[in-house]
Amino acid sequence: MLFAVIVLGVLIFLISGDMGFGQKIVVRSYFDNANGLRVGAPVRLHGVGIGNVVGVRVDASKKATPVEISMKVSTNSGDLRKDSAAMLSTAGVLGETFVDIDSSKASGPMARDGDVLQAIDKPDIQDVVASTQSTLVNLQSLLNRVDRILTFVESGNGSFGKLIYDDGLYNRLNSSVSELQTLMAAISQGKGSIGKLVVSDELYQKANLTIDNINKIVDQVNTGQGTMGKLVKDPALYDNANRTILEAHQLLNNVNAGKGALGKLSKDEAFARKLDDTITKLNTLADKLNSGQGSAARFINDPALYNNSDRLLVETRDLIKAVRENPKKYLTIKLKFF
Repeated sequence: MLFAVIVLGVLIFLISGDMGFGQKIVVRSYFDNANGLRVGAPVRLHGVGIGNVVGVRVDASKKATPVEISMKVSTNSGDLRKDSAAMLSTAGVLGETFVDIDSSKASGPMARDGDVLQAIDKPDIQDVVASTQSTLVNLQSLLNRVDRILTFVESGNGSFGKLIYDDGLYNRLNSSVSELQTLMAAISQGKGSIGKLVVSDELYQKANLTIDNINKIVDQVNTGQGTMGKLVKDPALYDNANRTILEAHQLLNNVNAGKGALGKLSKDEAFARKLDDTITKLNTLADKLNSGQGSAARFINDPALYNNSDRLLVETRDLIKAVRENPKKYLTIKLKFF
């Protein structure tokens, strides 16, 4: 019985982590909140139990992280280092809180008794709920707006509401579908322009004939027949065009050099001044003619000259007519001898 009790006690201590085969040390960490951590809670290194929490108290001298957590851990794991990070985790959603130590990024010396491990805050369910509170409020506001819109639509108001609940729209849509069916039936029977276009092969034949004619024209052009063929194939057109361009280029060079009448016209300043004086005098003369000054102006603007000229022409025409009718009266020759 005594041996069984001793073995049971040893097993209990081994399971609780209070005893082990390695050296026991006490390390501390400071947190801003204990999150329900109790004395005796397990301490795990990468998820493996290495000890227990032996003390949880408030240190008033540390304002930012007043909660001091003392942990009695075993060093037989060989990976507990001084710069390891400790965080408070929860076993599941409703499980107890324990200390989880992470040494994956630690590179310092091995931890000793009395060392302080760096504390990392891990957001718990309350922090997640608090951070999502504004999102929930916005979502609730959005749901309220959607509910108002659905109520508005269900009442048959607005375009969407009328689209769903208005019988007139359904009737018009049904009528449009019926008319579309009638139209498709007429097209299938070859009625109307579209029906003939779809059913009759006359359009295909005409299009085929047109394509044949176009092919003939293209063949004639390629063989150099007709005006278009000569325009495309005859090199004389290119030679004439090239010669014309060369002559025009030579003409422009002569003009720019001041040669010929056009060259002197464009380069001779004296000629330009004379031309300007002549145009000025012509303008002055035209102004005088328009204002009725001088004989020429009177000849143009005075109606009396027109009337006299017209009267003279009429009298001359009458005289010629009279002479033709009675030439003896006007063409009598008298000879007198002395």
